[in-house]
Amino acid sequence: MKNHIRALRAERGWSQAELAEMLDVSRQSVNAIETGRYDPSLPLAFAVSRLFKLPIESIFTPDQEPA
Repeated sequence: MKNHIRALRAERGWSQAELAEMLDVSRQSVNAIETGRYDPSLPLAFAVSRLFKLPIESIFTPDQEPA
């Protein structure tokens, strides 16, 4: 899954540690999500959506559409 968290975070001037604190996760989790090594749980994706005040679909997109 692709995401735009890094760009959204940078627009707001937040560090990974600051975002992690707001989401109640580790900085390593934020890094793993941003780099695509980890897909967030649905509750975490909703938390990200609420924090950035954007629909989930505008933050997270599938790598490829199924054939």
